[in-house]
Amino acid sequence: MGLFNLFTQEIAMDLGTANTLIIHNDEIVVNEPSIVALDRNNPKQVLAVGKRALMMHEKTHENIRTVRPLKDGVIADFNAAELMIRELMKMIYPKKPLFPPSWRMMICIPSSITEVEKRAVHDSAEQAGAKEVYLIHEPMAAALGIGIDVEEPVGNMIIDIGGGTTGITVIALAGIVCDQSIRIAGDEFTADIMEALRRYHSLLIGERTAEQIKINIGAAMKDLDNPPDDIPVNGRDLVTGIPKQIMVSYQEIAEALDKSIFKIEEAILKALEMTPPELAADIYRRGLYLTGGGALLRGLDKRLSQKIKLPVHVADDPLKSVVRGTGLALKNYEHYPFVMRQ
Repeated sequence: MGLFNLFTQEIAMDLGTANTLIIHNDEIVVNEPSIVALDRNNPKQVLAVGKRALMMHEKTHENIRTVRPLKDGVIADFNAAELMIRELMKMIYPKKPLFPPSWRMMICIPSSITEVEKRAVHDSAEQAGAKEVYLIHEPMAAALGIGIDVEEPVGNMIIDIGGGTTGITVIALAGIVCDQSIRIAGDEFTADIMEALRRYHSLLIGERTAEQIKINIGAAMKDLDNPPDDIPVNGRDLVTGIPKQIMVSYQEIAEALDKSIFKIEEAILKALEMTPPELAADIYRRGLYLTGGGALLRGLDKRLSQKIKLPVHVADDPLKSVVRGTGLALKNYEHYPFVMRQ
């Protein structure tokens, strides 16, 4: 065991629907989109992964296919997930080390995950070369990453708006008290934007363009304090079939996202109804914590605050708070009772 520890390297991974982040030696060494490009004739051959694969997405010919192995926060394509994890792990050491290390890996998973889906994550990590695999629920990791003391007897509500799912969780005494998860998050927002431009402008755009619109001018409210400028969007005219360009404002995007954000508000209210009264009193004092990529949507905190009548805090770096928390949990994996060993 001593020799095993000598060559053991620890990595914490946030295996997300949209992005995968890896922490090694307290540094984020990998921050890439969760997508892989494969050769159709040889499915085991990886042509590109992460940003390079994303550049190929929706632009491929018949011999290449791009795969997003995760859907709604869980592994949908086991083979592609294993290949993607393996390639991303190679990025940690661009030069091949003399003695390949044994990996002790901690991966965060959605709190609503089933046993079968949990097994798929565990097996993918083992197939990719991990000797020890630990799992942690995303809300727990997010709370640690934000800087909350999860072990104290105080209730905290974490809202994690990721790529595939939005998890609304109340945490106290190092455990999940109540949990509400809906499959409306970043991917759904992207689909809403594509649908809105198709309906109101007869413009057909791809997933990548819609994602860029969401990042550049995505908003949850029509009246922002410092609004972003309108941006040009290129696509194909559905009437003539000719490529064209239109200008899109953040108000249009706010209208397109309105229904999805309303469903998230409903889920938060439902989670608050399920919360025990003593913890509800804590949440009233402390407010709600927003994390995940969806927390970057302009005006979302203000809109939620107006609807729920509670203070809403956005994490300092919402995209990275989950992976930072996973890194902290990995350092103290023997100390935290909520770390799952399989």
